[in-house]
Amino acid sequence: MPGWTLGAILVAATVVAPVIALIVIAGQGSGDLWPQLVSYVLPSAAANTAILLLGVGLLTSVIGVGTAWLVATAKFPGRGFFDWALLLPLAIPTYILAYAYLDILHPLGPVQSLLRAVLGISDPRALHFPDIRSMGGVIFLLGFVLYPYVYLAARATFFMQSATALEAARTLGAGRFEIFFRVALPLARPAIVVGVTLALLEALNDIGATEFLGVRTLTIAIYSTWLNRSSLPGAAQISLFMLALVIALFLLERWARHDRVFSGSGKRTQPPAPVELRGQRAFGASVACALPLAIGFLAPFAYLADQAIRKVAEGAVSPMLVRETLNTLLYAGLATLVTLLLGLVVAFALRNERKGFASPASRVASLGYAIPGTVLAVGLLWPLANFDNAVDSLFRNAFGISTGLLISGSGAALILAYTIRFLAVSINGVEAGYAKISTSVDHAARSLGESAFGVLRRIHLPMLRPALGAAAILVFVDCMKELPATLMLRPFGVETLSTHIYAEAVRGTYEDGALAALLIVLAGLIPVVLLARISRNTQAPITS
Repeated sequence: MPGWTLGAILVAATVVAPVIALIVIAGQGSGDLWPQLVSYVLPSAAANTAILLLGVGLLTSVIGVGTAWLVATAKFPGRGFFDWALLLPLAIPTYILAYAYLDILHPLGPVQSLLRAVLGISDPRALHFPDIRSMGGVIFLLGFVLYPYVYLAARATFFMQSATALEAARTLGAGRFEIFFRVALPLARPAIVVGVTLALLEALNDIGATEFLGVRTLTIAIYSTWLNRSSLPGAAQISLFMLALVIALFLLERWARHDRVFSGSGKRTQPPAPVELRGQRAFGASVACALPLAIGFLAPFAYLADQAIRKVAEGAVSPMLVRETLNTLLYAGLATLVTLLLGLVVAFALRNERKGFASPASRVASLGYAIPGTVLAVGLLWPLANFDNAVDSLFRNAFGISTGLLISGSGAALILAYTIRFLAVSINGVEAGYAKISTSVDHAARSLGESAFGVLRRIHLPMLRPALGAAAILVFVDCMKELPATLMLRPFGVETLSTHIYAEAVRGTYEDGALAALLIVLAGLIPVVLLARISRNTQAPITS
């Protein structure tokens, strides 16, 4: 077996190890705690999670598909701007959005204060305003920050649909809405299902927004069982239940796309000519696109910027913020290097051995992105602790020296979690780069006596720099934003920007974490802008 393939298999085994550990930990039993969890924790947490996923799925579908259809098929004021700007909510993590809106919609916040001033109400309690701390509030906010996953997939599909099919439906007497529901939407359904699945996985991974807004989901149940009840087996049992839900989501996605693959002639199709909207319809289309952008990005970004500027002007910036920023950059940077290296190993093995073990190893290695951060953290705690204890016991017996916690008590555990979770981003990025390099280049180099490693070092790496750079940015920002795994695996006494925001929100001092939140959002803008540029270069030109 080639060494690169063996390396890919080892990487895949590392990704699977936390899941195996979960099964082993859960099998140990949680004693008298499990009946309590089944009776009092799991039913409500599972019901809340199901309602959350259903609500977020419906809302992201409506917003994402609706705005994508408008941008792809209509001309209205601001169309060129909304084409890329509707992706901006991806830069704001869910917990930061909830963190911002807790203050924006507070009884003494700007929204309710303005409404009372307009209505002439002086008593904050006299204005009956929907409570954002509710299931409806969570669904509303997550829907408006996660819809870009659906928008991106639906928009690409609508642009690739042939104008011939739509014109044929129009000549048969179908109106604009009938064409959308009976022709365009069924053709786009496979891509929409993929986008909705990604949005639901993000909602399932959330721990900040749901906790801040008072909704107990399975993710929070895992965290509280491990932290408050000090029961790792109980947390592992809930984690397996949650992992089963993830598998169910993927099976549902496969079923929804089963036998629903549509293909054209293989030639580049002419996209449908956009219909120019006028008057109220044009205004309505602009408002329909502006509203998700305003709620999902502009309002929270403006709030964070305002609060951050005030804190800087007052000189009230926490002195720990510099250290937390350095910690964030350090862990995210190291994890990015490791993730890119392992992704390159897997992608190179797949390029050199398509029919062997490399292909299934590549697919297994990409599964980490589907594992929620809390589940991954619980799965890593036990094997890492056992490894540390084994090394400590060995050194005690051999040298009389205690090594302590080498991995689980250090940042290595956090870097490992980041690597497993975001390895799929690296693998997909490198594979996309390899798709542009002809295999004939490899054959020519090998025929001249170059080794496999030499081909990688002297030919592939220089040509893969753009793909590696794009993957590095995506992985780095994802690591910066990750909250659940960071909360559970960070070394004792170490804080990052994400955990700083979480701590401020738990204390209710939202404004004190605004600068940290703004830094994460600004970092998140970089991959969103790159994504917008890439997506615009692969579709028909947009003009306002």
